[in-house]
Amino acid sequence: MRIRTGDLVEVSSGNEAGKKGKILRVLLKEGRILVEGINLRWKSLRKSQKNPQGGRVHREMPIATSSVMPVCAKCDRGVRVRFAAKGEKRARVCAKCGQTVGAA
Repeated sequence: MRIRTGDLVEVSSGNEAGKKGKILRVLLKEGRILVEGINLRWKSLRKSQKNPQGGRVHREMPIATSSVMPVCAKCDRGVRVRFAAKGEKRARVCAKCGQTVGAA
């Protein structure tokens, strides 16, 4: 995978284009991800013991993995990544500057 939970990503298309956020969850089967603060929608909650009043809350809804790009710390923008051998392991590196991308 080119993106993983905890990565900082930039949205490249849609209403949220240009915004950055951290990946909260990756839904592999659906090919979608949850990004912190991106694609917020109102969710109605039923009354329960945990939430006795019920009500409405803002929730992040999934977006397509194809509409986000990992952010390179050096370039400070969404970039394409490639894989390079770093000793025994493969690492994701920025295609432009060659710096390691995301949590190592």
